[in-house]
Amino acid sequence: MSRRALVLALAVTLVAVACEGSASSDDDRELTVAAAASLTAAFTQIGADFQEETGVAVVFTFGPSDGLATQIVEGAPVDVFASASPAWMDAISERGPGVRRRTNFARNRLAVIVPADNPANIHELDDLVSEGVQLVLAAQGVPAGDYAREILANAGIADAALANVVSNEEDVAGVVTKVLIGEADAGIAYVTDMRAEVAGRISVVGIPDDVNVIATYPIAVMADSGRPDIAREFVEFVLGPGQGVLADHGFLPAE
Repeated sequence: MSRRALVLALAVTLVAVACEGSASSDDDRELTVAAAASLTAAFTQIGADFQEETGVAVVFTFGPSDGLATQIVEGAPVDVFASASPAWMDAISERGPGVRRRTNFARNRLAVIVPADNPANIHELDDLVSEGVQLVLAAQGVPAGDYAREILANAGIADAALANVVSNEEDVAGVVTKVLIGEADAGIAYVTDMRAEVAGRISVVGIPDDVNVIATYPIAVMADSGRPDIAREFVEFVLGPGQGVLADHGFLPAE
């Protein structure tokens, strides 16, 4: 998703919220949360659970952490941000609006993914350098893309593997899609992207622990949130009951 598309998507979401809220005198019963695309399934469930417990409706905007952070820095109204990389939370801290109640809430592992029929016969990480392999990664700057390049560098195959890249996607969901529809022989995505709906259509090739990367996910209340109390309550919910939901979706606990 481009930055312009992200702005439009967020604007449309917030306009819809405003229209719905016009019928209510209590705008504080709604919360805007921007979250990394890899959190879509888990946070959608957490948001529903939070609303059931508190009566607060959570409006989510999911996308690449770099794009979401850029929009927040540029003034997009967001109450809580959950990033797939500490770097983009740092950007908001350093460039504005600043953050409060920042804490790490989950971790994630990465894996090589291939179509179920594995046409390129990829069985280990080093096979990504084989001639003719069509590899797809998330773009540089997107956490999943940066983690993937770090893994390739750790394995000493970065130059050869990157020469096989046929597409740099705007988020990790794009990587999964390209593999699903057969436009790539392999990709590098999060383990948590292997959801029930892709079972049987995608196979996972493990990455050795000595070269793999563990992604750390921070969450924080935006310093300019107009609903800081409810925003903090949501963060506490993620750190409490939300941990079970995250575990069910394959996330590791924060250290």
